[in-house]
Amino acid sequence: MQKNLVVPGRKKPYVMAHRGNQALCPENTIASFQQAIHDGADILETDLQISADGVFMCIHDSTLDRTTNASGLVSDYPLEKLKTFSAWNHRQGFEKETIPTLEELAAILPPDVALALELKTDAFLNEDIANQLIQALQTYGVLNRCLVISFSKARVLTIHRLAPDIPAGLITMSGLRPDPDMQIVGPFWPLLFLNPFYMKRAKRQEQIVCPLDPAPEPRLWFYQRIKVDAVLTDNPQITCKKIRKYENN
Repeated sequence: MQKNLVVPGRKKPYVMAHRGNQALCPENTIASFQQAIHDGADILETDLQISADGVFMCIHDSTLDRTTNASGLVSDYPLEKLKTFSAWNHRQGFEKETIPTLEELAAILPPDVALALELKTDAFLNEDIANQLIQALQTYGVLNRCLVISFSKARVLTIHRLAPDIPAGLITMSGLRPDPDMQIVGPFWPLLFLNPFYMKRAKRQEQIVCPLDPAPEPRLWFYQRIKVDAVLTDNPQITCKKIRKYENN
């Protein structure tokens, strides 16, 4: 993928599936990722926590309480125990879903779909942990189509400094200018309305722009007009259809 975030065979704006398709399936499950792939998503986004025995787990919260039938910190349990919990997120018919490992997600990733990893813990500031992640991505064969994102600039830069080919992205709730140290910027969507020059500055800095807007449909016309590079969505099925409709008009 490299710095310019090109997904071979895919047209911009890329559709980034936020925790898979969490509108139709429990978030961050194999079911949600497979649904997003079926929907036509260009990038699968997930969150990384780390188990007690050092396994990279695809789960948003640091605790198990909200999305599983268990409680406590993800980091307190080894993989074997985590795999006994259901990641159904109170959705009937998904009781057999478990918390996926990064390896399991990589195994179902089509060769023309990229992977966005949100680093959810300061453990990624540790260079040993960061190197373990980089090595895992290399082993799984997805290093060249992977990017790291976070609300923490320090976390993504730790990875990017060790592996410059992995683009680093910063998610921001404030600030009217894109951070020049980042390859990817994810501004909270109102910022693009408040500063009409945001996109111009980002393009001048050769940055990829993906607004923080998991329900983007009412603003797709605007994103198409200003030519964002990617759109985030909780429901890639609807977003993909609407983007195709705009393209055909």
